[in-house]
Amino acid sequence: MQKLPVSMSVVAISEAGGPDVLQLEERPVPEPGAGDVLIRVHAAGVNRPDVLQRLGAYPPPKGASDLPGLEVSGEIVACGEDARDHKIGDMVTALAPGGGYAAYCKVPAGHALSAPQGLTMIEAAALPETFFTVWSNVFDRCGLSGGERFLVHGGTSGIGTTAIQLAKAFGAEVFTTVGSEEKAEAVRALGADHAIVYREQAFEKAIHEITNGEGVNVILDMVGGDYVERNWKAAAVEGRICQIATLNGLSEKVNFSRLMVKRLTHTGSTLRPRSDAFKTAIAENLKARVWPMLESGKIKPVMDSTFPLSRAADAHRRMESSEHIGKIVLTMEV
Repeated sequence: MQKLPVSMSVVAISEAGGPDVLQLEERPVPEPGAGDVLIRVHAAGVNRPDVLQRLGAYPPPKGASDLPGLEVSGEIVACGEDARDHKIGDMVTALAPGGGYAAYCKVPAGHALSAPQGLTMIEAAALPETFFTVWSNVFDRCGLSGGERFLVHGGTSGIGTTAIQLAKAFGAEVFTTVGSEEKAEAVRALGADHAIVYREQAFEKAIHEITNGEGVNVILDMVGGDYVERNWKAAAVEGRICQIATLNGLSEKVNFSRLMVKRLTHTGSTLRPRSDAFKTAIAENLKARVWPMLESGKIKPVMDSTFPLSRAADAHRRMESSEHIGKIVLTMEV
């Protein structure tokens, strides 16, 4: 086994605040426990939960690293006891409970998947957080199936670009909302059947017109606020809506009669606090049903930009600008 360093470079959150609170530090290299693998990180994805954690609004779950970073790619350099299905030297991509903004990251072995053939390690780092989230909510929780209509808000986000491709690959008619015609062109290129520029028209009215009043069967929403009731208007009878964030805040008043009359199901979830077993089950589904699509080129992560670890603050500024199309990734010196 290769000799590991004692310390490593990390980006830590010095205090709650703007991007400049992300500071380079030296920390001890973590030791893998039973069932864990230690990854020498090649790249780490940047996600909205990282921004929320930096702002002090999304604390890590008990026992997780206080460092931001929920997905990494790299080489396994150490394995704890019972770390099955992996060995030292494997190149993987993994969902992390935290700690991704670092040269080394410890993750449960069941949350690591072989890096898909044909993808770079930077592209591989862009997979776990969005693919785990979309699969568990759109397919497992809401049961999207071929022939149904699917709406995802924020089509050019990491979640949006992933959801569009997966829903289309499994035979759905895909609707999405975007902020500009440039972004509309980008999501159509990914397979979206209908791109609604929300600054130009109300999405629920556009969907009503496109579907002749029938609505969409499944909605994935991270906006919240007044979108809650607008989603109910856009939904079909027996529609399913899944809430995974509330970027526009909470909705204080909604008309529940619309929910009742249409027999809607409005559910929600967060991924980070879920059990290791739950996340391992998602990984197994992705390996069986989605990884072959990635390796064949049928779907692929959409990349916006990369930044070295030392410029994590700039990566967060890019994220908060909402100008990005696809994933933002931090790279390490390997």
